[in-house]
Amino acid sequence: MLLILAFVCLAASFALAGQLVTAPWRERQESLRRARSYSHPDHEVRPDPVYERLQARYGDTLARVALKLDPRATEERIGVKLVAAGLARTFSPTGFLASKVVLGAGGVVVGGLIGVLAGSTSKALLLGALLGVVGFFGLDALVVVRMRSRREEMRRDLPDALDILAVSVEAGLGFDGALAKLAEHKRGPIVEQFELVLNELGIGESRSHALRRMSDRVDIPEVTSVVNSLIQSEQLGTPLGRILRTQATESRTRRRIAAEERAMKAPVKMIVPTGLFIFPAMFVVIIAPAVIQIFHAFAR
Repeated sequence: MLLILAFVCLAASFALAGQLVTAPWRERQESLRRARSYSHPDHEVRPDPVYERLQARYGDTLARVALKLDPRATEERIGVKLVAAGLARTFSPTGFLASKVVLGAGGVVVGGLIGVLAGSTSKALLLGALLGVVGFFGLDALVVVRMRSRREEMRRDLPDALDILAVSVEAGLGFDGALAKLAEHKRGPIVEQFELVLNELGIGESRSHALRRMSDRVDIPEVTSVVNSLIQSEQLGTPLGRILRTQATESRTRRRIAAEERAMKAPVKMIVPTGLFIFPAMFVVIIAPAVIQIFHAFAR
């Protein structure tokens, strides 16, 4: 039974990983399908996949259950976190909340089965509750980890992106054209945020409002400083290229200082693994021969 349960869990993990990996491709295919249906009204539209129909039928109900279990969560806050983590194309806020309930329920079932197979009701209840909590909040932990990694990547790529914008503006392009040129020649989380600004400018948003929205989404001091400088440049008429050059230099300086701080903290962080793993092994290698010789001497 444990072997069968292990195979079931392994198959479920592979299926979930496959869904996450193929999500961008499936989204592109769905966009192409909608485009064909718009251009050819008589074109036969294929039915949605099973998981989309299930989400459409049960997603709202499961999302309400998740909101009741976690009153601090709201669809708006989850949407902002998904955008910041780069998962907005993979999960909608409703789908994310529904997935949390499904994983929590799956954790309860798996924990209960393991406890029952172990022959203990108390273990079944304990493991069910523990795995249920882990399953319910596991996606939140994934989003937090993705947000932190993307923020570090944004800090690293921001100076290069600002350099491209500065060169484009100094070459005679407007701010919109500079953003388009950046999206054409570079990829990454910070470029995606600038692309969102370009899209908002294309639908009529003001530059200051679009930049403020980007600052709120990213929530990084470096990006906030850049946004404030760009808005001030627009209001005061300061040359945009010079502002971008200055901000690129300051961002690069901040990045170097942050790297130096991490390098200075590294020896302190290495004390614990050194004391737990390296020193004991060294003591065994150095002292063990002497201890063996002492035992042999007493044995004689």
